[in-house]
Amino acid sequence: MSVKKIVISKLFLYRYRFVIGYVVLGLLFTALLVGLPLIAQTGLSEAEIESATTSYYLGRNGILNGDLVDLPYRVLQKYSIMFFGLSAYTVKLPSIIVGLVLGFLLILLLNRWFKSNVSLLASCLIVLSTPFLFLAGSGTPLIMIVFWPTLLLWLGSKIQGEKKPKPLYSFVFAIAMLLSIFTPYMIYFAAFCVIFVFAQPHLRFIVKHLPKIPLVLVFLIIAGGFVMLGFSIYNHPEAIMELLFARDYNVSNFFSNITTGLSPVFSWYTSVESVFLSPLISLPTFALALIGLFSTTKGFFASRNSIATVLLVFALVITGFNPDAVVFLVLPFAILVAHGIKYLLEKWYGLFPENPYARIFALLPLTVLFGIMIIPGLLQYMYGYRYNPNVADEFDYKLAVIRKNLTDEKLLLNEHRNFYQILEESTDIKIVDAIQPGEKLAVLGPLEEVPENYQLSRIITSPMRDNSDIIYLYTYSEVTEGE
Repeated sequence: MSVKKIVISKLFLYRYRFVIGYVVLGLLFTALLVGLPLIAQTGLSEAEIESATTSYYLGRNGILNGDLVDLPYRVLQKYSIMFFGLSAYTVKLPSIIVGLVLGFLLILLLNRWFKSNVSLLASCLIVLSTPFLFLAGSGTPLIMIVFWPTLLLWLGSKIQGEKKPKPLYSFVFAIAMLLSIFTPYMIYFAAFCVIFVFAQPHLRFIVKHLPKIPLVLVFLIIAGGFVMLGFSIYNHPEAIMELLFARDYNVSNFFSNITTGLSPVFSWYTSVESVFLSPLISLPTFALALIGLFSTTKGFFASRNSIATVLLVFALVITGFNPDAVVFLVLPFAILVAHGIKYLLEKWYGLFPENPYARIFALLPLTVLFGIMIIPGLLQYMYGYRYNPNVADEFDYKLAVIRKNLTDEKLLLNEHRNFYQILEESTDIKIVDAIQPGEKLAVLGPLEEVPENYQLSRIITSPMRDNSDIIYLYTYSEVTEGE
């Protein structure tokens, strides 16, 4: 009786291993992002409160008058709060949506530039990393400074990688660049794209051979965007500082901003006070990126090799304007990590070019290596934002406590009035300016002087380490004569 020889290459799991891997990664990634505010950042930072307030009160007049800074994100956040009410989740929901799109764009970009085995491993490391999860779970427009360049690079790869690029990609590229210039610092990236295209011989050749009519239309779309930008700056002169630098930016702070921005990136043995959980990039990931950076020195002038180095320089420049912009490192690190994995695999396979068992044996150390890099990072993210005092204290839990404990009380507060006033639209809570006798009163923080006939009935606390007493409930009792 003959035994049929098993051909590994014909097995279903082998033939579709990358498809299965991407499906599993996509499902895990989607589930993780949707549940982010429930498992990690349950509070709101000062920047998130400010962002939600600005977005909610964005009106038609402001848009028509040229108030266009971060407009795509602001509109998304405004309607998220309007439709679902004010909560930590609805404030973060726009970033979750953008983060899902960004994650899949990164996967598509890496799959476009690298082989499936390299892009799958690199995608797992990046989209499940601490800085990426922070971006997707933070209710601020900060994620857009990573989203737009990633989208433009992917669209550029679709144009570059085809003998006859479809005009549709050129149009979408132009529209994406048009929308991106209304995000802070993206004017620099738009200029960088133009300079890089003309400086890179291969890209310059591609542009010269693009169909002329689509090229002219792309130019007109981009020119129209700069006209709109000029109109916005004319009506809101302060917008130019926000788009080019940062609010109240001081040139003398450039290098100190870089130091501040990079401090949580390389804090592998210490923790710093920041909204970023340090280390922002794990030591193994950083080492892999260094290997990738080293490997790009050979054939540096290939567009795929030089782009990562240029993006690193760009990240340092915008970090000098705003320390929080250091999260832009997600994009160049994604490319360098892919280069690092590619280099390691090529070197390993180069040692045993004809030995199939060596390739199989490599799966064991690779599995251990990437398990060590991914799983501890996920655990650090989930528990760090709850229990690391240097990070947890940067988030405010007042909104969650208010929604959980108050129903129809009158709420007296002395901070973020415009933000908490949004609660009146979706709840029965009323924000008051002064105490009206005879009503049950909730106060954010204790009153210095308790009004006559009022008594403290309850103190509601939060899970914060310090200043955990958030709401003071006062009840009114009428004092009758003779008592």
